[in-house]
Amino acid sequence: MRDSDLPIRAGILRGLPALVTELGGQGEELLAAFGFDARVVTQHDAFVSLRRVERLLEDAASRLGVPDLGLRMAAQQDLHILGPLAIAMENAQTVGEALRSAERFLFVLSPALSHEVIADPLDNPALLALRYSSKTGTASPQSIDYGLGLVHRVVTLVSGGNYGLRSVHLPHGRIAPEAVYREHFGADVVFDSAEALLRLPRQFLTVPVSGGNELLRDIAIDFLETHFGHDEVPVTDLVLAILEGQPGPDRPDLAKVARLLSMHPRSLQRLLVAEGAGFKELVDRVRRDQARTLITTTNLSFSQIAAQVGLREQSSLTRAVRRWFGTSPSALRNDAARESQVRAQPF
Repeated sequence: MRDSDLPIRAGILRGLPALVTELGGQGEELLAAFGFDARVVTQHDAFVSLRRVERLLEDAASRLGVPDLGLRMAAQQDLHILGPLAIAMENAQTVGEALRSAERFLFVLSPALSHEVIADPLDNPALLALRYSSKTGTASPQSIDYGLGLVHRVVTLVSGGNYGLRSVHLPHGRIAPEAVYREHFGADVVFDSAEALLRLPRQFLTVPVSGGNELLRDIAIDFLETHFGHDEVPVTDLVLAILEGQPGPDRPDLAKVARLLSMHPRSLQRLLVAEGAGFKELVDRVRRDQARTLITTTNLSFSQIAAQVGLREQSSLTRAVRRWFGTSPSALRNDAARESQVRAQPF
């Protein structure tokens, strides 16, 4: 996937329309001006273009005359914007374990973003640094302020308060009064640095996370490993997640999926082909799995099932089931019923 195509979950914009309106603008109109549907921002599995988000933040800050818009966005975000990663972090045993989970799974929010614990760049052995970066290479100042500000907020929430932040380093010049940055981070800020960093005491990694639940942490980590146990989110997985989340007649076509991912349909097709898949093939795969589940686990009529999986009539379902499973819908249902009866019989 090219850097310009890298997506980010639309939830990253949650709260922006209300914040813009609060600052005297028109939140939903601003989203629309950049091609964002306000409803998409609330969809868990929707993705948008990171580049477009960056342009939106810069434009909004300029129009509103609010140079600290990125920091304000970060300050009002909830930890659960991170989804299952939030559950893993807030139920970790220590802050260090929570940060390792973030380092490993932040790409679930966007394959463009990374966060890692590194040695202190100023060579203080008592300190370490949290480095935030974007694969786009030229992230905008507002998006950097939002991203690093969000890391700061997440660490503050996980640790339960002040975590001894020593200094903040930003790879851009000062775009808001320095006092605003100091108030947000509670520490000195260095501008025009080589990287975006938070410097903090090394011993902080051993601080316990209060109120953590080991069972919830294990469930969250298991889910993340099962669904996202790789370094990047293939575009095939993103498309499958969208298709599975909107079944039947409401299942989006190629153009709508491309819009959710902020891509041109032809670009999406090329990326899928590069990963060895095609859009029609993915639709067929999702339809097959859903049809098998409905046929073998429900008493719905075959015409109802056809409608639920997005086929126009029962005969279309019959042909599809023969192609998928080499049998008829009735035989597939009867076989499943017999197998269920066999399993229910005592030995």
